Amino acid sequence: MPATFAAFDLARMTACLRPEPVAATDEDDFTDKTAGAEETRLIPAAVLFPLVSREQGLQVLLTCRAEHLHDHPGQISFPGGRMEKTDASPAHAALREAEEEIGLARNLPRILGYLPTYRTATGFSIYPVVALLLPPFALTLDAFEVAEAFEVPLADLFDPKHHRRESIFYKGREHAYHVIDCVAGGQSRRVWGATAGMILALRRRWQAGL
Repeated sequence: MPATFAAFDLARMTACLRPEPVAATDEDDFTDKTAGAEETRLIPAAVLFPLVSREQGLQVLLTCRAEHLHDHPGQISFPGGRMEKTDASPAHAALREAEEEIGLARNLPRILGYLPTYRTATGFSIYPVVALLLPPFALTLDAFEVAEAFEVPLADLFDPKHHRRESIFYKGREHAYHVIDCVAGGQSRRVWGATAGMILALRRRWQAGL
């Protein structure tokens, strides 16, 4: 694996992904198996997992949710949200949400493929839609939902020295989750929960050549 992904292997990344949306299985180490609900009972959602091609290496575009939001205030996440009946596919939903949240034009991301769905303890089945984003592009944040958008080197997010596990007591049960510590924009960042799990799922597939 290149230290900085400067020599990005697009074919290898695409081969790591599924060409169509696919449900997670119990073999997925990064899905929250403690969710306690069948896939069919979970609320479908989709996120855009944007890989930004920069001269210094491949970056991941992330957002920080506004502090006043009822759900997950201040949490680092991918652009995304619940799928709506009008969404033709998870990719359509992810692109729509990215346009609404950060003003990313729908025609700019190049969809590379999907990771298996990520099932959460809060009752969602999330479709991670991985896409390549080539600069230049402009963002216009929805200030009500998004406090900030920033990029983190993919190599830093993949580096195991930044990974750890934490747990929380939620709805009468203890739930373990992944945490990735990193630095972006001169600030220390804590990526955790579903966002960290999806990043580590991609890391696992990249390393295994799945």
